[in-house]
Amino acid sequence: MRISFFGSSLVSAYWNGAATYYRGLLRALAERGHDVTFYEPDAYERQAHRDIADPPWARVVVWRPDPASLDPCLEEARRADLVVKASGVGVLDALLEARVLELRRPGNRVVFWDVDAPATLERVEADRRDPFRALVPRYDLVFTYGGGPPVVAAYEALGARRCVPIYNALDPDTHHPVPPEPRLACDLALLANRLPDREARVRAFFLEPAARLPSRRLLLGGAGWGDLPLPPNVRWLGHVPTADHNALNCSALAVLNVNRDSMARFGFSPPTRVFEAAGAGACIVCDAWEGLETFLEPGREVIVVRDGGEVGEALEALSPERARALGDAARRRVLAGHTYARRALEVEAALGIGAERRAAPAAQEAP
Repeated sequence: MRISFFGSSLVSAYWNGAATYYRGLLRALAERGHDVTFYEPDAYERQAHRDIADPPWARVVVWRPDPASLDPCLEEARRADLVVKASGVGVLDALLEARVLELRRPGNRVVFWDVDAPATLERVEADRRDPFRALVPRYDLVFTYGGGPPVVAAYEALGARRCVPIYNALDPDTHHPVPPEPRLACDLALLANRLPDREARVRAFFLEPAARLPSRRLLLGGAGWGDLPLPPNVRWLGHVPTADHNALNCSALAVLNVNRDSMARFGFSPPTRVFEAAGAGACIVCDAWEGLETFLEPGREVIVVRDGGEVGEALEALSPERARALGDAARRRVLAGHTYARRALEVEAALGIGAERRAAPAAQEAP
C-alpha cells in the first residue's frame, strides 16, 4: 500500500510532540511492506532542529509554507492508495483538510488522523461554523491517537463514517534502558513543552510539590519555560532532543507525566512520554485520568496521583527498589501489548487489509 501522509514533521521533534508517534507507527507500517511518503512544511524552525536524518523507511518531502509549494505534493499524493491528513500540521491546515478530499479516486481512501482529538473536538464544539465540521462525514475513516470511547462517540456525532483510536505506543528500538548519566540524576523529571492548556497542571503537579520539597532535585525538560520563575531545586533543561530521552528517563528516580487539560478531560489519552518512559524501565508517576488502567495497572506498573500533594507523598515514600520494580513491570506491560508493531496491525485491520498480512511480527518485539 502506498501511503501519502501530510503531518507536522517526521524528522524534527522541536515543538512537535507527535514526532515519536509518527516515527514509531510509520516505521512499523513500512516494515509491514507499505511505502510511506511524509509531506511536512518548512515551518517553526523544525528543519533547523532536526532530531533525525531522512529515515530509510520513509521518503520525506519538505514543502514551503505556501499553497504554490503544496500543490505539487497534493498532485503526487493523488497516486497513493491511502492519503492521510493529520491534525496540527501547523500550516494551511484548513486548506489541506479540504484539498485532500479532492484526491479520492476509485480504489483509494482518504483519512483524517487526529493527533489531538480532544482539542479538535472542543474547537469545533465551540464554533458551530468551523469548516471542519462539514468535512468530517466525507472522510473514509478518522483515526485518533487517543480519546477512547468519548472521542469515538463525539466523532460519530459529527457524522464520521468510522472512528478508530490508534493509541501511542513504544518503539523498543528507540526507547529502551540505558546507563544513567550523573548530569541528569534527579528525584523527579518532567518532559513537557509549555502550552496554554498544560501550564496550570504543570504548576499544580510539578512546581508546587517541588517548592514543598526543597531537599529534592527535580528536572524540567521542554521548550518555552525560560521566563517562568522556578523553585531553586528545579533545573530547566530546555528542549531535550529525542536522543537524550532514554538517558533522562533512566537517570531519574521517577518520571512524571502530566496530561494537557483537554486530554485529561476526555481520558484514554496516554501521551508518547508514558510509553517512552515505560520502554526505558522508568518509574512513572502519572496524573489520574479515565482509561489509564487500560495501558498500565495502577499501583503495580504506575503510580497514579490526583494532585500535587499526592505527588509529594509518592516521592517521599518511593525507594529505589520500589521505583525499579514499578519500572520493570511497566516495561514488561508495554512490550507485551503496546508496541508500534501491534499498532500497525490495528491500522491494517481498520483498513480491511487481509488477515494473512496481519500475522503478529513477534520478531520486532523484544522480550
